[in-house]
Order: sequence, then structure tokens, then C-alpha cells
Amino acid sequence: MTTVDIQKTTKQDLYEQPDFYSLDDLLTEEHKLVRASMRDFVKREISPIIEDCAQKCHFPREIVRKFGEIGAFGPTIPQTYNPNGGLDYISYGIMMQEIERGDSGMRSTASVQGSLVMFPIYAFGSEEQRKKYLPKLASGEFLGCFGLTEPNFGSNPGGMVTNIKDMGDHYLLNGAKMWISNSPYADVAVVWAKDDNGRIRGVIVDKGMEGFTAPEIHQKWSLRASITGELVFQDVKIPKENILPNIDGLKGPLKCLDNARYGIAWGALGAAMDCYDTARRYSMERIQFDRPIGGFQLTQKKLSEMLTAITQAQLLVWRLGVLKNEGKATTAQISMAKRNSVEIALNIAREARQILGGMGITGEYPIMRHMMNLESVLTYEGTHDIHLLILGAEITGIPAFK
Repeated sequence: MTTVDIQKTTKQDLYEQPDFYSLDDLLTEEHKLVRASMRDFVKREISPIIEDCAQKCHFPREIVRKFGEIGAFGPTIPQTYNPNGGLDYISYGIMMQEIERGDSGMRSTASVQGSLVMFPIYAFGSEEQRKKYLPKLASGEFLGCFGLTEPNFGSNPGGMVTNIKDMGDHYLLNGAKMWISNSPYADVAVVWAKDDNGRIRGVIVDKGMEGFTAPEIHQKWSLRASITGELVFQDVKIPKENILPNIDGLKGPLKCLDNARYGIAWGALGAAMDCYDTARRYSMERIQFDRPIGGFQLTQKKLSEMLTAITQAQLLVWRLGVLKNEGKATTAQISMAKRNSVEIALNIAREARQILGGMGITGEYPIMRHMMNLESVLTYEGTHDIHLLILGAEITGIPAFK
């Protein structure tokens, strides 16, 4: 990779979170402390560089260690394996919301590490695997990635062709994964593959294993400050102790996706709130026809609809967080929240862009960057339409995608 000179902006991050229904009253003091800490981190470490990173399609690798220091990786993992862990799921959601308020790509880095790499190792791994990998992933010494999606199998993960063959004292892993966040720089990959019996198993693949490569995907118009790539396996020799022993079948990766989608439901709302706050502030500063454009009816309509959608989504993700803490959140409930947050975020980004006019497409403001990022968030961790079908199956009892 070539060295990229990243410029810091001198523009002050003035973000203020909307809270029209006093939802802060539903948060604990610990929740508010987590939010304040992460908001300060985003304003200090992400906001000054993110526009230039996005313009130059550059992933700031130094952010990985910084995320580890602030406790952004796997905060719900017990402190036995993560000194900064032991937090509840509302705290985790708040973290993802604040990070995605800064940038969706930065939130992808954090949520992949926590929900898709650390979670399966903790939930499905052996004690030896937990002790070996989780502390290094928590600190940011290791960066991880999650290999499920394949070139020909996205919404139908059960159709995967990546496989492991039992060779007696080890396995041979063959296949390929596509659209994998973090992969070109990842030290460890949690990969899902079919065994000799056609059962899906979780495999821990270490960087440097012979036959394992992770080429970068270039020319993205979305998540440009995130690193995305492939995972390619050609007769990779996998020690038997690298198999996740406590899960088999599709339920393993789907449980991981539930955790990741939960974080996205909070995270996408952060992008929505940043767009709204930017448009609101701009509308009070931009003068046309001798008055701020915030004084015109159509602008007020846009802002009012944005705030209403944000408030509804805030209540939805808070209640989902309560259910998650109680172990009651269902896949369908998580799908509803993920889909709703991304949809309202995209709509708000588009309306905010109109309020900003031509300035809305420049890197002077975050609107277009959020909009492009959200086009990916709309698709990954379950497409917008698939989440409708998950809900439809829950409502009718009739799966439409089988």
C-alpha cells in the first residue's frame, strides 16, 4: 500500500444530538458517560480526518489501536477476556451510534471486530481460543474480519461452496469470500465453511497461513474510509484446534449477524442525526431572499419530518436494547430496527442534501459522504428487501425466500 498524506480539517465539529422526547431520561449515568467518552473520541480522532480519508479512499489503520484504547471493540464481552468489556447492549448501541455519526466505515470496523469476530470466538469458541484471540482483538493489537458472503451467495448463505476437508490431523480449507470489511489488513478471520457432511462450521484462519490471501477491492464509491476485500483459500491447512467447537449449522453465523444488525440499527441512526443536525444548523445560517432558509415552509417541513423519523427510531432502538439486555430480542425485531434506521437515515441524508443545495455535495459538509456510505449499509448484513421478508415470515409464518 502506498503512503497517503491525510490532511486534518480545522473546521470545528459542532454536533448536537436531537432529543425531542427527552430519551436521556431512559438512560443510566453509565450510558451517558459512555456516550460522552465516545463522542469526544469521534470529535477528536475521526471528524478532523474523515473527509480527507473518504476523498482519498484511505483507511486510517491507526484508528484500530485507538478504538482498542477507548473500548470500542467487543464492549459486551466479559472483562475476563476484555478489560474494557462487561457493558450492556444499550452501551454498545450508543457506541455504534456515536462512531457512525462520525462515519459508517469507521463503525463497520468496530462492529465487525466486536459482533462478527469477538462474539463468535467468545460464544462458540474453546477456552483456549478465547484466551488466545480475545484480549488481542479487544486491544486492537489484532484486527479481525468475518467471512460469510461469497461471490455467488449473499442473501442465501446456506448455498456457500467454501469447504473444509478432514485430512486426519488437520483440515484443508478451499473457497472464496467477497465484500469482507477489514480483510486486507486482518490478522485473523472467522470463516464459515461446509464440512464433509455439508454442515456449516466456524473456522479461525490466521494471517500468514499458506494459501490464504486477502486482496483489496478497489474503486468503491461507498465506505471509502473503510478497507474492503476478498478472502481466498487454496488448500489452506487448518489445525483442528482452530475449529469453533461449540456450534455447527447456519445458526452460528446468523447469531453473529443478529448482533451486528443490532449495532447497525443504532449506528445508522447516528448518521441520520448528523445529517439532520448539519441541515438544521445550515438552514439558520444560509440567507436567501433576506432571511434564513430555515424560515421557509418547505425547509421547516423537511426538518420536522426528519426530527419525527429520528425520534421514532430512537424509541425503537432503545426498546430493542432493553430486549437485548433481557435476552428477549428476536431476529425479526432486530431486522425491523436495522431496516427502519437505514431507511430513515437515507431519506434524511437526501432531504438534508437538498437543504444544503450545492454545498451538500462537497466535502465541506458530511451529507454526501453519509449518503454514499448508507447505500452500502442498506445492503450489507441483510439487504433491505431480505429484512422485509424476515418480517413477512414472522407475520405470516410462511417463508418467502425458501
